[in-house]
Amino acid sequence: MSTPPAHADGPDIPSSPELSRIARPLRLSEEVSGDLQRRIARGELKSGDRLPTEKALGEAFGVSRAVVREAVARLKADGLIETRQGSGAFVVEAPKTINLRFWKGVGSELDELRDIFELRAMVEGAVAELAAQRRNKKDLKAMARHLKEMDEAMANGADGTEADDNFHIAMAVATHNTYVSRLVEFLGRHFSDSRKLSWHGTRRELAHPREAQREHRALFEAISLGNAEAARRCALDHLRGAAGRFGIKLALDLDRDATTA
Repeated sequence: MSTPPAHADGPDIPSSPELSRIARPLRLSEEVSGDLQRRIARGELKSGDRLPTEKALGEAFGVSRAVVREAVARLKADGLIETRQGSGAFVVEAPKTINLRFWKGVGSELDELRDIFELRAMVEGAVAELAAQRRNKKDLKAMARHLKEMDEAMANGADGTEADDNFHIAMAVATHNTYVSRLVEFLGRHFSDSRKLSWHGTRRELAHPREAQREHRALFEAISLGNAEAARRCALDHLRGAAGRFGIKLALDLDRDATTA
């Protein structure tokens, strides 16, 4: 049977500006490497740890050994693991984590923390903007799940840093740009330290996580609505709020609207 010509009877195809972007599904090897990368970022796999064998990883993930080899090669190229002949694959020495513990609010530690919040503002503002344009139902479901996990952490007086990290990773995944996701996960260890400050001492003081959660929900709402500009604004408001709760005022030149006003 011949294929009818494009101009045959039927609904007109909308012009290209109205077409929806089709998200490219992740390859199996990308899913496996992404899972392992998140485990490394969270410290579940520590520096010097030996990865399970290809066979064991294949069985755990339900994929072939060829997929595992490709995932391991990806992690090796990213500098996260190294292979030793006859011994297997090992997590490499992690980059030096930024020490933010119990600083007094003065000196080099405060300057370092300010720089981290500035970097987060630049990265997360752009990520939120793109996520609002490309998110799908699966992305929104993942972000909503991590928001709920943070609610539960607050209710139980627990540390919700991991759920906080996962919310921001899910936002990066919603960009449907593999390298954006990998960049956010790569930076996750340093960013996680700055998020942890908001959750420290949760049992004694809930003001910080509650304020942060309101900001998270505003950000989620903007992304859900597909409002890229509002999402960027909410991401910057969240970072300004997070920094401000520790006495840090971020520069106005981070905000393109403020500089053109």
